[in-house]
Amino acid sequence: MKYKFVISFLSFCLFLLVSTTISAQEKATVKGKITLNDNESPEGISLALKGTRFGASTDQDGNYKIKNVKPGTYTLKVSAIGYTSTEKKITIKEGDELTENFNLSSNSEELTEVLVNGRKNRFARKESQVVSRLPLKNLENPQVYSTITGEVLKEQVVTTFDDALKNAPGITQLWASTGRGGDGAGYYSLRGFAVQPTMVNGLPGLTNGSLDPANVDRIEIIKGPSGTLFGSSLISYGGLINTTTKKPYKTFGGEVNYTGGSYGLNRVTVDLNTPLNDKKTLNFRINSAYSKQESFQDAGFRESFFIAPSLSYEVNDRLSFLINTEFMSNETTNPTMLFLDRSNPLLVHNISDLKYDNKRSYTSNELTLKTPSYNLQGQMFYKISDQWKSQTAFASSTAKSTGNYAYLYEGTAYVPQITEGIVLNRYFNYQDNKNTSIDIQQNFIGDFKIGNLRNRLVVGFDYFNRTAVDHNSGYFGNGAVYIGDDLAAFNAIYGPSNGDTGKLTKAASDAIVGNSPRNDNKTKQEVYSAYFSNVINFTPALSAMVSLRADRFINSGDVSTDADNYNQTAFSPKFGLVYQPIIDKVSLFANYMNGFANVAPGADRVEGISTPRTFNPEHANQFEAGTKLNIFKDKVYATFSYYDIKVSDQVYVVETPSSDPANIPANQTSYQNGGQHNKGFEAEIVSNPINGLNIILGYSYNDSKLTAGDHDFVGFRPESAGPYNLANLWASYKFTNGTLRGFGLGLGGNYVGDNKIMNRNTAGTFTIHEYAALNTSLFYSTERFSINLKVNNLTNEQIYDGWSTIHPKDPRTFAASFSYKF
Repeated sequence: MKYKFVISFLSFCLFLLVSTTISAQEKATVKGKITLNDNESPEGISLALKGTRFGASTDQDGNYKIKNVKPGTYTLKVSAIGYTSTEKKITIKEGDELTENFNLSSNSEELTEVLVNGRKNRFARKESQVVSRLPLKNLENPQVYSTITGEVLKEQVVTTFDDALKNAPGITQLWASTGRGGDGAGYYSLRGFAVQPTMVNGLPGLTNGSLDPANVDRIEIIKGPSGTLFGSSLISYGGLINTTTKKPYKTFGGEVNYTGGSYGLNRVTVDLNTPLNDKKTLNFRINSAYSKQESFQDAGFRESFFIAPSLSYEVNDRLSFLINTEFMSNETTNPTMLFLDRSNPLLVHNISDLKYDNKRSYTSNELTLKTPSYNLQGQMFYKISDQWKSQTAFASSTAKSTGNYAYLYEGTAYVPQITEGIVLNRYFNYQDNKNTSIDIQQNFIGDFKIGNLRNRLVVGFDYFNRTAVDHNSGYFGNGAVYIGDDLAAFNAIYGPSNGDTGKLTKAASDAIVGNSPRNDNKTKQEVYSAYFSNVINFTPALSAMVSLRADRFINSGDVSTDADNYNQTAFSPKFGLVYQPIIDKVSLFANYMNGFANVAPGADRVEGISTPRTFNPEHANQFEAGTKLNIFKDKVYATFSYYDIKVSDQVYVVETPSSDPANIPANQTSYQNGGQHNKGFEAEIVSNPINGLNIILGYSYNDSKLTAGDHDFVGFRPESAGPYNLANLWASYKFTNGTLRGFGLGLGGNYVGDNKIMNRNTAGTFTIHEYAALNTSLFYSTERFSINLKVNNLTNEQIYDGWSTIHPKDPRTFAASFSYKF
């Protein structure tokens, strides 16, 4: 009943908002779009009516709007560091909405100064329409998000997506990309919940492997349960990772880069942009990368080719199109991942006890997995009126996995003769898997007044379809691996070896798989959604956000049968308040946000007899409060927040022995009364305190606990929660004058606290202890050239991550990067 009341009330409010006639205002508005003649972002360009207090700055797309201007004649000045300033006389009449567009040209002399003096807060790009699907400033948005800009990635010589995410607070890697079908991308812990990078430009973008940073304009880490605007199929209760790609611009230009480094790193990237017509309304851009690197271990490599063409077309002042495509071809060996025994008491509880030689990979360069992926997005933007815009989007993704997938699982409990160290059994299968998705989205975005109340409203409809085809083989054993100091005891059982009895050749693997049966499964799910979100300004300083989503989830399960079909409906509300005691400088915010998950049907099994079970959607609810700052003339952006997330109605399965274990499988009983409580604090500062110095600083504390459910886990910190404490820092300084002008230094790194990667009653706890990894760089840049020397993990720490698994990460590495801009 409460949902019916909420829907009725909000529907009535929505009807009033869209049906009320908006009266003309006496005061006028000046608006328009700024474009640049190079590939830099047009965000943050200043506009001012000279001799008045009126002005504005551009958003990420170069749009600006100056409101409440009195009729008269003014001089409109446009200025940006590194570009020739422009002035224009304009005459404004009562009630006018005057449009003035500008194209700024770079000033070579001034640009050289900009490159060496670093006046701009280069790492801060906080305005994003993707987060709220509305043109809200960061200080106006009650939701917390972190932005990692392409400028940061370039300065840090980032060549992997994993390294890019180290620049945001509250997120850390749990699991390296495995490449296996369906969930082969990397996993990360965000506010204590596991999440994968599945969104591109706010739309679904599937991958079974690791993403390439070559086409990244920025990465947005959107915090908290975000089901209201992004649904449930591809995100987590902790939030989501969205990648915004580079877009075409209106002049010819580009950049080529070569990066070489440790362990045979060779990487070449190309960024080329060109107009395709004289009016520069049709523009084309292509980003491409080839990368190959060996593992620091005794075997292993990754090789990839990436190409991303994009096209923009401005038909007229009202209508424009944008097409983005990405093709990614990866071939890699499996990352070394040691799966700990989840059912029996652990024999080792930390890395020191394990005595693992992290140079051993337990794999072979002959056993590889290919993960090609393809992503196509098309968007149409149409200006319906001065108050309403339409955004129509289509996205299609394909991700495949083909080749050998292997893992090592602890089986010491089944070898009681081994009392020192652990034994891991190797299992592998042949992957032949394909995932495809289609998403169609329609958004109507309004900015209008009812009386004196400004409303910014998005009304959206979304259709999502995901299909998975599985022709994988079954899993096969391929020897055993011993880690410990008593190799003689292992050899006495398994025969003479160096601690690995597997046959690590492609011929041996093919022989084991042979003509074994293959899976023949095809599953399909569809989601029909409708949502709206409205931000109401009661005063310029006080605003409220009210949002609601309705999802109809249709799961066909295995398409060959109707037995596993199920349909569900879920509702997801969202509310937020923002008060700006100093407008555009300081905001205080609070939010209530909801996330949900549709749970597939299961079956209880008692004494060999199965009974089908269905479940209600799970829900996560977050309360959060904090402050956002933009002070000292954009020199300091900061966010401080406290969040509290509770998950109810979690589904879990408990196994108990049957009356005849030798002949009857274990009993399985499903429950939907599990619970989880995550709470914590996050802080982020992006600062340019003095000319030439730029700083990114983040800290997060996360306290997570399973509060109800399986007795093996209740009261414990979830293994997906990652460490309690995380911190990140990057500071760079560019010399602004003197003989060192053009040179720069960078220093930073990450602190990762103790991480309980195994944490349960029966097995016990395995902890990866805290570490701090430092990185440094030395660089020199001019208008056309740049050189960057980078050292990662300066002190050569032994670093691991995991999620009931142990994965060794790179030791100290060196990289040199050379760029030419044209």
